[in-house]
Amino acid sequence: MSGLNFLMPQNTQTDVDNYMNKIFLSTKDDVKIAADLYEVENPAGWLVLVHMMPATKESWTELAKNFQNAGYENLAIDLRGHGESDGGPDGYKSFADSQHQKSILDLEAAANYLIKERQATSDKIIFIGASIGANLSLQYISEHSEFKTAVLLSPGLNYRGIKTESLAKNLRAGQKVFFVSSRDDGENAEENQKLYQSVPAGVEKEIKIYEAAGHGTTILENEQELKNLILEFLGVK
Repeated sequence: MSGLNFLMPQNTQTDVDNYMNKIFLSTKDDVKIAADLYEVENPAGWLVLVHMMPATKESWTELAKNFQNAGYENLAIDLRGHGESDGGPDGYKSFADSQHQKSILDLEAAANYLIKERQATSDKIIFIGASIGANLSLQYISEHSEFKTAVLLSPGLNYRGIKTESLAKNLRAGQKVFFVSSRDDGENAEENQKLYQSVPAGVEKEIKIYEAAGHGTTILENEQELKNLILEFLGVK
């Protein structure tokens, strides 16, 4: 993560409920990334929330508020080409796969910001991603073993060239991963079973397959218990 160029929060604004600040980060390839920071004093951990396509960071608002109340600080980002980030709100529609794959730098910028500006430690930064955001989250902790935890809503075996089976096999002892899917989402449930089985011994892993809950963050809307299951996975009793 050395050499990463990031910006201090720009034009920071607090909404009327005083629960969230809008900030901007800069990736090492000079893309400006919009983010919503849900601050907590002395947090139990820090969550990086990574949306699916064609959603934005706002798709995490309800979860972020709930987890903020549970003591976790949340950073929900707009991936490049989405929302308020560079190239947004719909530039992603013309992205080549290689451009989607560079979104991993958006996660890097988020993690670096939390460490440098929010006093986070890498082992307490948790990535929660949906769909392609889940693939990116798995990629990040697989390639950076100092980050220990990911919650993956509807990851696929191959989204836009982000292939996950080898990433799951590369997880290391001390890491933990929670796969979530639904049987009404094409072959996604079977793909998640395959990813779950690919995780090596020594890695803490869980899987939850719903019958008719949809895809990505839609599962959170349709299965209200999932937020509690995630908190339990993170160690909140």
